[in-house]
Amino acid sequence: MSDYTVAVIGTGPDPENPSAEGYAMGYRHAEAYRNDERCDLVACADIVPENAEAFAAEFDLPSDGIFEDYEEMLAEADPDIVSVCVPPAIHEPVVVACARSGAPVAIHCEKPMGHTFAAAKRQAQEAWRAGVQLTYNRQRRFGKVFTEAKRLLDEGEIGDLERIEIGWGDFLDTGAHTVDLANMFNDERSAEWIIAGLDYRSEDIRFGAHQENQMFAQWQYENGVSGLVSTGEGAGLVDATMRVRGSDGELVIDPDEGAMLELRAGGETEAIDVDGEDVHGTPADEGRFGSALQDRSVDEVVTCLEEDREPVISARLGLNVAETLFGGYESVRRRGRVEFPLDIEDNPLEAMVETGELTPQPRE
Repeated sequence: MSDYTVAVIGTGPDPENPSAEGYAMGYRHAEAYRNDERCDLVACADIVPENAEAFAAEFDLPSDGIFEDYEEMLAEADPDIVSVCVPPAIHEPVVVACARSGAPVAIHCEKPMGHTFAAAKRQAQEAWRAGVQLTYNRQRRFGKVFTEAKRLLDEGEIGDLERIEIGWGDFLDTGAHTVDLANMFNDERSAEWIIAGLDYRSEDIRFGAHQENQMFAQWQYENGVSGLVSTGEGAGLVDATMRVRGSDGELVIDPDEGAMLELRAGGETEAIDVDGEDVHGTPADEGRFGSALQDRSVDEVVTCLEEDREPVISARLGLNVAETLFGGYESVRRRGRVEFPLDIEDNPLEAMVETGELTPQPRE
């Protein structure tokens, strides 16, 4: 018999046709639960009945485990763990309702935490009040590319950490992973300030939220270590997905040319074995995009329940990421450096679009 019953809210559309409208992450979560013998997937909910029915067929759910209303599902199925895989703009009402329902002991939500800083904070607060373990699927920190980099850093292979540079993706969506990884490399410390600039001339809406075209940001942690991100047309500044720079060398993750992870120190370059994984956790996962990372993420959720310890993908640590992301946008709005703790509630990028300060042209 399984230790935990599981339900998924937001099954998503056809997983074979992922796009910026959705990557059917409910399927990825469900596959990971299916691979964990401690879990039994018993229910799903989606406002599009056909999506829920297709999901149920894929995972052999009974007819009484299919719901259109997630609150009805919480009441009737009474799951121990709930995965929330809806768009970020509705994370807050769904996560809060789950926490207040008294049903789950754990909520595992997709990232980014929310569409505003206030939404992110409220989710963390409500879960804490209810005594519910709340995690966000920042699964890339379980990738061997990054865990091996962290091991080498902790073993002193590049001396003292000085700066983490990011040249990957965008600021809000991919940044939910990359800033989290930067925080991981710096032992989960909080940032003290951030300064940033962006360009948003061509409309880019992902998962219902605006996403800038190009971003440059610098922040500093309380121990003096710096973070830097350069995305869009400026991503080439870093010449890699990430660089972890130390006093005696650097770790280069996914360089433009070279191995997936390289240790560069003492005038030598060493390729580090990461078991064939890339930054997405493939191709070592037998064809499922990032499945090894999803499996490890779910394992962290369940194991932390069993051991009563804080997950490394907890909401508390996620707030450090959210503060940096929304703080970067706030720096753009203020046209200056922003000191932390962050004293805003909204999403400054969305607000600047709404007020006309930013006027992206619709894509054809």
